[in-house]
Amino acid sequence: MNRFTRISHYLMAGLLLISSTTFAQTPDQATSPDALIKMVVSDVMTSVKADPDIQKGNIPKIVELVEKKIVPYTDMRRTTEMAMGPNWKKASAEQQNQLVMEFKNLLIRTYSGALSQLRDQTVQFKALRAAPDDQEVVVKTVVLGRGDPVPLDYRLEKTDKGWKVYDMNIMGVWLVEAYRNQFSNQISQNGIDGLVKFLQDRNKQLAAAKPAN
Repeated sequence: MNRFTRISHYLMAGLLLISSTTFAQTPDQATSPDALIKMVVSDVMTSVKADPDIQKGNIPKIVELVEKKIVPYTDMRRTTEMAMGPNWKKASAEQQNQLVMEFKNLLIRTYSGALSQLRDQTVQFKALRAAPDDQEVVVKTVVLGRGDPVPLDYRLEKTDKGWKVYDMNIMGVWLVEAYRNQFSNQISQNGIDGLVKFLQDRNKQLAAAKPAN
């Protein structure tokens, strides 16, 4: 497994790992950003452990799980906009909506393998360093398991619907940065519609692929 593949797996796995602490609450608008991360990963991990099909890499079930328990606490529009950079404003409203949908599906399908690979990993949560009126924060964690500890950070923004994750950093690489050059190259060669088609084609390939397990 090369470095980028490891980064990819950890990026999704980061939302799916939890320490021994259990959180019974459901996140709401008043939930703090660090508590949000803990609650979401706890809920997801419980679901993974209870579903043998997900552990075997059943893609439809994984996609359903992510859509239900992770996507509501993310801001994929903000993530896509940042990955697009200046090209975002060049896209029409319809193109922007297509890009958000296809990029979300790409991330879910690309990193879904991390779910079936979860074993004994746990997460250590660092103390949140933020002021009460901060609108953006970084929640720092460390993934513990076999091998060296892996720092994994989440960048969140405060919205009128509560805190939302819009970027993650693993081993010094932010998710948005990992895709920005690829998106820019596609647009330079084929335009905005070319990038939409590239994402659509990639999602079709991933949908047709068999689980690695």
